[in-house]
Amino acid sequence: MLPRHNDPIAAIATAPGRGGVGIVRVSGKGLAALVQVLCGRSLRPREATYLPFRDAAGQPIDQGLALFFPAPHSYTGEDVLELQAHGGPVVLQLLLSRCLEAGAQAQPATGQPALPGLRVAQPGEFTERAFLNDKIDLAQAEAIADLIDASTEAAARSASRSLTGAFSQEVHALRDALIQLRMLVEATLDFPEEEIDFLRKADARGQLSGLEQTLTQVMQRARQGALLREGIKVVIAGQPNAGKSSLLNALAGAELAIVTPIAGTTRDKVQQTIQIEGVPLHVIDTAGLRDSDDEVERIGIARAWDEIAAADAVLFLHDLARWSAIEYRAADEVIESALVEKLPPSVPVIDVWNKVDCVPGAAAQPQAAARAAVHLSARTGEGLDALRRILLEVAGWQSAPEGVYIARARHVQALRAVQAHLQEAAAQLDARGPALDLLAEELRLAQNALNAITGEFTSDDLLGVIFSSFCIGK
Repeated sequence: MLPRHNDPIAAIATAPGRGGVGIVRVSGKGLAALVQVLCGRSLRPREATYLPFRDAAGQPIDQGLALFFPAPHSYTGEDVLELQAHGGPVVLQLLLSRCLEAGAQAQPATGQPALPGLRVAQPGEFTERAFLNDKIDLAQAEAIADLIDASTEAAARSASRSLTGAFSQEVHALRDALIQLRMLVEATLDFPEEEIDFLRKADARGQLSGLEQTLTQVMQRARQGALLREGIKVVIAGQPNAGKSSLLNALAGAELAIVTPIAGTTRDKVQQTIQIEGVPLHVIDTAGLRDSDDEVERIGIARAWDEIAAADAVLFLHDLARWSAIEYRAADEVIESALVEKLPPSVPVIDVWNKVDCVPGAAAQPQAAARAAVHLSARTGEGLDALRRILLEVAGWQSAPEGVYIARARHVQALRAVQAHLQEAAAQLDARGPALDLLAEELRLAQNALNAITGEFTSDDLLGVIFSSFCIGK
């Protein structure tokens, strides 16, 4: 632990702003003296006590509930004191200041300070202490932040499953099976003189195959959980007046972007987050792609290409009304072909043929066979459901079973590392005259990658990055 982890900490635990109730939380070792100073009496463990909160001069700040959770039966594993008052920002700041002041206040009987070193908590420091004191593992700690930040019901339910340990249990089961296999390999390395084929008799290859199959299932659920957490960035692109802003409005169910028949109306990106089957979609409307002499429009077009490069999927709109006009088709085909060629090859593109309500028989319009396509009307809503289904397919989403748990990109990366090490271990095991020391090393690295998920093998730098993203007071 770092030295700061021994400091007692305090913070306002509720969100900024006004509310019916606000909470000030204190955590540290030996809070009994602080409780006596702040409350004027001792408190029964885990029992709410209604009393006045007073300043150093004895004047009332507020009245509310005080709860004391002695270690180790608390959120952080340390002594925890919670003061529940009215949720006004001034009241809570006064209470927090009183806690910090009382932390240095001398006790008349002993002449010793009540709680020296009491300071304001850093973001996520309460949860960090819960992790350091083995109350939760790192995956569960991240699930707490994900539950708070969940933007859909599906994401909240999945985060709750991770918080209860569903994801961690699967990781631990993989780790235990991996340890068992490592023991067999190490035994073979330690006793080479004994003509006993530990690996063959224990079916090491079968154990490794079972590990790989289980890992594949865990990775699938983790990828689904990562989609629930991160969402999908979808960029609407195309020539001016193809109906990009109308499509954004139709998907969002609100008039977010200005729609006019004037080309170049959209000069900058317009973004809205929607959800499909609980998956957040961050949909971005961009400026129409064309050559322009207008400096402001050129900036908007450059930003559009930047958004396209960073997208998870691109909806490339084609104007069927314009395409069906013979005098425009040849020119449009050349222009749109040039634009499509500029699209990043790594980004999935969905051809969206808009304005089917204006063109009879529009479904027969040409399309690129290698890309997904949909015909729709942003004005009437025809074809929007088909577009939503295609978007989920492109993102790799499957109907979320109850077993999906929230996951982060780092979890998926760690599982991919485990998969790579297991594949290399299988190659060593299948080789004629396998190098058992290399096999043992690959299994060790796979276990380390698994341990990084739950925090059993984690650098302090990574902990700092993870917990700094939490809100203060949590």
